[in-house]
Amino acid sequence: MVIARVVDGAMQIIGRLKQRVHLADGLGPDNMLSEEAMTRGLNCLSLFAERLQGFSPASVCIVGTHTLRQALNATDFLKRAEKVIPYPIEIISGNEEARLIFMGVEHTQPEKGRKLVIDIGGGSTELVIGENFEPILVESRRMGCVSFAQLYFPGGVINM
Repeated sequence: MVIARVVDGAMQIIGRLKQRVHLADGLGPDNMLSEEAMTRGLNCLSLFAERLQGFSPASVCIVGTHTLRQALNATDFLKRAEKVIPYPIEIISGNEEARLIFMGVEHTQPEKGRKLVIDIGGGSTELVIGENFEPILVESRRMGCVSFAQLYFPGGVINM
């Protein structure tokens, strides 16, 4: 989670909180999110809620990505999340996820010019080519480190 404010048209980061949830680990072959994964996600949201106290809902953006796009019980998770964190959670498309990742990189990396940004997540990988806050090519693929490990190495062992 990144907490930032806009000062004179520029983003100023005022806080960061990183929490590994591994939500994709809890997505079964039936596309149902396990109770354990939901609990991990809700615990993380509870921690975020503590850090966000005092912020108005209009100034907070929380998004769900690949795992919640795939989970057949995502609505159940979101209903439970409403009780934990007082801000709406929007499940966004893969292309919107890629666009937001690119914008985050543009705001935090001083290098100018065309960039290739790749974000390998648990359930999907986003690729963006862009320049000066303008995404040119945006792609989201259903290939993440967790989903591929489960598919190709179900026992957790990689044999050469």
